[in-house]
Amino acid sequence: MDRERFSSEPEARALVARIRELVDGPAALMEVCGTHTVAISRFGIRSLMPDDLRLLSGPGCPVCVTPQREIDRAIAVARDPRAIVVTFGDMMRVPGSGSTLEREKASGADVRIVYSPLDALEVASLSPDREVVFLGIGFETTSPTIAATVIAAEERGIANFSVLPLFKLVPPALHMLAALPGRALDGFICPGHVSTIIGSSAYEPVASRHNMPCVVVGFEPLDILGGIVMLLEQIREVRGGGDARVENEYGRAVTPEGNVRAQELLDRVFEVRDSDWREIGEIEKSGYGFSSEFVDYDARVKLDVDVPLDAEATGCICGEIMLGTKLPTDCPLFATRCVPRDPVGPCMVSSEGACAAFYKYERNEG
Repeated sequence: MDRERFSSEPEARALVARIRELVDGPAALMEVCGTHTVAISRFGIRSLMPDDLRLLSGPGCPVCVTPQREIDRAIAVARDPRAIVVTFGDMMRVPGSGSTLEREKASGADVRIVYSPLDALEVASLSPDREVVFLGIGFETTSPTIAATVIAAEERGIANFSVLPLFKLVPPALHMLAALPGRALDGFICPGHVSTIIGSSAYEPVASRHNMPCVVVGFEPLDILGGIVMLLEQIREVRGGGDARVENEYGRAVTPEGNVRAQELLDRVFEVRDSDWREIGEIEKSGYGFSSEFVDYDARVKLDVDVPLDAEATGCICGEIMLGTKLPTDCPLFATRCVPRDPVGPCMVSSEGACAAFYKYERNEG
């Protein structure tokens, strides 16, 4: 890809000027994608916006929205001598109620970091006397590869492999955010990666039901600025009595129908269920559990472990940050008690968390 095409200064200046023309009163746009969160901070896009336009980070980081109780469950599995826990690296330091996977590993638990769920399947094939549990975390982008891995386990007859299903779905979260009492959102910057799987048409119910402008946006500076322009033009129309719609700025990667093959894998291996989001609560039909055909690969069923009750709140305001009601800098723990090397909440752990992005790129601005 020609990066210069997406970072031309003259084009960027023209788009910023257009944004300033379109903002004629308070407006708030929310991205629900960790990659967008990082890009907006990294490229200094927030600093280019007029004062009346707020760019908010929603629950777009899968690590951040994984409930503390599920982190405790993963830790309990790691403590079970029958198990090997296999995970992506960004889960290692997420705080549970009293420990982390990183601390458990240091204490002797068999916790391994992989870059692909297929790596976990290889661990299982080489360790037939142990249950290998992969932490199934992610949105619709990650879920198909894990579904394919489960199918591969079945085809290869690997019976000591299972997945702890912690998956989350984006459109139900958008419905929840759009329907919040006293809603202060005017448009969604819809996620690019997720949209390659589910397609841009997946957001049409959000736009029509809530009259909420939605634009699927790429990740380069001009993508984001162009997507903001498209949203502001829609917002002007909606405020004039028009109907919101879904537009696709990221047409080079996203189609209306998405990746049909990936969707078929998801429909075969999983079924949609209600799901709990950390510090937000239960969102209807916003997660995946295993279908009856593949229930033998559900770690919840195969390993019955004791999970402690949730501990008292730590003072972290990740929930409010992910709902867009507060910024990371509003948290009294930000950059004092809560820093990347010693995080209190998950939004500072993951590189895609809003607090981590603010800490790295924006904490010294203004």
